[in-house]
Amino acid sequence: MRPIHRWLLAAAVTAGFLGGLGACQDTLRRERVATCRRALPAVAPQADVRLLRAAPGPAANTVRVDYAEGDRQRWLTCRFDAGATLVALAAEGSNLSGPSLYMLKRFYLDTPDAAAADPARH
Repeated sequence: MRPIHRWLLAAAVTAGFLGGLGACQDTLRRERVATCRRALPAVAPQADVRLLRAAPGPAANTVRVDYAEGDRQRWLTCRFDAGATLVALAAEGSNLSGPSLYMLKRFYLDTPDAAAADPARH
């Protein structure tokens, strides 16, 4: 194989790898945003809650969800491990306790009800 062909092959393999890595990161980001957004109805169960924005948060491995409750704007921040596992949730700086987070994950976020109540669907 000629050196130029080897170089082109190496460049193509590298580009494919980086493209795949970028796609995985995008999927992970979307999954994290959806998980945090789906926690909103459990944290703010009032009927007049409107989703304003859900996007990656200010720190690594975080997602921030901005919402309006009546005339007041509020937010919640979710922190994740290196994957998509929720490890902490704070509503306007007040952290959810460990047992409360466990209950939220076990009995709400892992159910079809959470997907059905996703604020992005309404």
